[in-house]
Amino acid sequence: MKPQVNARLLTELDHVRLSKLLERDPGLAGSSADRESLEELLDFADLVPSAQIPPDVVTMGSTVVLRDADGEAPREVRLSYPGDTPAEVPKLSVLSRAGWALLGLRVGDVASWQTPTGDWRSTRIEALSHQPEASGDLTG
Repeated sequence: MKPQVNARLLTELDHVRLSKLLERDPGLAGSSADRESLEELLDFADLVPSAQIPPDVVTMGSTVVLRDADGEAPREVRLSYPGDTPAEVPKLSVLSRAGWALLGLRVGDVASWQTPTGDWRSTRIEALSHQPEASGDLTG
């Protein structure tokens, strides 16, 4: 079961940066299937200017509070580009399956992705403790 990617909302800036990143280095996204999934997300996402992104949408640089289905305590991660400087919270690369599964979803949504071993994982977006655009950072 492939996760749906057509309900995503991305900033125009995140879209441009991710597209250029994949264009410069096609191998960054891992396997060709992973690259195709990420390209599909970019192709079908609804794009909005950074100033118009709702504050409950996961964008690049957002710090996201996640709760897995296994009932463990919530954890916090920062959605990042490869090579971003260290952050005060653990980073999750947007080029990982879990990373792009979160991008463009809203608080309350469930992100699902297939692990390299073929298992499916999912996590619920409990909250955004930081979204750059909501804090006035429109250039991320």
